[in-house]
Amino acid sequence: MLKTKPKSKKSQKQNTKEVPTLSLKERLTQKRKAAQARKEFTSLLTAATFGSVFFGIILFLVGGIKVAAPAVLGILIMSFSYKYPRQALYAFLIYVPFGGTITYYVGNSPVLQLAKDSFYIPALIAFWQTCNKQGLPLILPKAIKTPLFILLGLCLLTLLFINGGQQLNPPTVGLLQTPPNEMPIGMGILGLKVFLGYVPLIGCAYYLIRNKQDFLFLSRLQVVIILICCALGFIQYLLLLTGVCEGTRNASGDDLFRATLDARCYFGGSLLYSPSQGVIRLPGTFVAPWQWAWFLISSTFFAFATGFTDPSLLWRLLGLGSLASVFINAVVSGQRIALALVPVCFVILLLLTGQIRNLKRFIPMGLVLALMLGIAMAAYPDVVQERIDSLFGRWEASPPQEFIVQQFEENWRNVRGPLGSGLGRATNSARALGTTKLVETYYPKVLYEVGILGLLGFVALVTTLTISGFKTYRSIKNRNFRTYAAALWVFILFISYNTYYYPLDVDPVAVYYWFFAGVLFKLAVLDKQEQQNADPQQTTKKKPFQVKV
Repeated sequence: MLKTKPKSKKSQKQNTKEVPTLSLKERLTQKRKAAQARKEFTSLLTAATFGSVFFGIILFLVGGIKVAAPAVLGILIMSFSYKYPRQALYAFLIYVPFGGTITYYVGNSPVLQLAKDSFYIPALIAFWQTCNKQGLPLILPKAIKTPLFILLGLCLLTLLFINGGQQLNPPTVGLLQTPPNEMPIGMGILGLKVFLGYVPLIGCAYYLIRNKQDFLFLSRLQVVIILICCALGFIQYLLLLTGVCEGTRNASGDDLFRATLDARCYFGGSLLYSPSQGVIRLPGTFVAPWQWAWFLISSTFFAFATGFTDPSLLWRLLGLGSLASVFINAVVSGQRIALALVPVCFVILLLLTGQIRNLKRFIPMGLVLALMLGIAMAAYPDVVQERIDSLFGRWEASPPQEFIVQQFEENWRNVRGPLGSGLGRATNSARALGTTKLVETYYPKVLYEVGILGLLGFVALVTTLTISGFKTYRSIKNRNFRTYAAALWVFILFISYNTYYYPLDVDPVAVYYWFFAGVLFKLAVLDKQEQQNADPQQTTKKKPFQVKV
């Protein structure tokens, strides 16, 4: 038998250094903490289950199972989200792109449209309490506080005087007319939540990321979400193409050109698929096709950032794969704005992040991306040509710049005074609480709701955020962090001044805009941590603060 050579004392010492052993006291401390955590989890589960079932029985007797089931689930989720806010924020990010699909599988209820906030609001409260105890600011960066509080004050004036006035003095109607069943104050509160409710996500994201490992987990999680959603979106297209789902192909009249929930195909909500008329609008995993288009546009920035900055070759390839899947879905989904903006955003990112000059990394990855897109275009040449013709045809028939100007002019004439016509009056999600107006561009919508003062206040807020983001990204030294920060800053810049449609009012951009602004500001802190790790002489300096949650 062969005898193995015994390890030298030197190698044994090296192994001992690589795998440090814990003392008996440390092991006992770890076991005690684990037992305490299990006890707390069990106690919370018992209390939350008992409370949710108790309220569920009451609601079942009042409104039936459709009211009771979401309430029971909501109480459970909110209880655990408050106790475990970090995990709740990750669950929140995962839920956002799948919320439309989940909503229509569980049941088409307006309450389910707000289900994602059962993760967000308890987590926000937990972060706020922790920051308050440790004396740390939740509203970040410091520069946005003044414009934010000014805008919030103007919104409260609109809520008090405009929405409140509408509540106290409902409009008069004719003798034979039925007065509208409205709740202007409730509409205003919901409109304010949609308008500014996700601003605290900046601070939540900032404190969620504690180190480089947390940041990499978040960026990779976003790539996985993009890949799954795009795969489901493409499957949805294939199901329609092969006839498994009927879509609107057998509809008649105007229904051939209108997205409807009745045509839903396994994932997401309302869709339009009338190949005989050459029109298609897919919702992907979202409630409506427009939301899917803006998910694809925003995903271009995150997929690009991971594809060119992740330290792992595997995740860089997965990032580029997710970017290619975004391009493919921009074509097959039939969304003209996605088809136009996804390539434009990609080119802008190449130029502004400087990756086009990084030939060693750009050329191989660019060739892989070009190959994947080339195969897709070769497989579906008719689809690509049809989408391009549709894009240019729509542009010629209704140029976007003329449409935006027309929206500004119309709402400037109809707005009621400097405080606007009331919060929520042009917010789609508030239509259950009263009459709303459809305004298809964002800044005219803000003008209509909160008036010229509120519009100027919002422009001041996003401008301050954009300038602070630019200064932050330019201060970062680490190349990978700097490129990722540049991609996020371009995303913030683009959304801040985009007025076509209203992406800041709906998922996912209403969440991504504020959340990834917080990620951008935290990258500067991670950059300083990396510099301190590289230079041991700097370890004596004050370390960046963290929130322990």
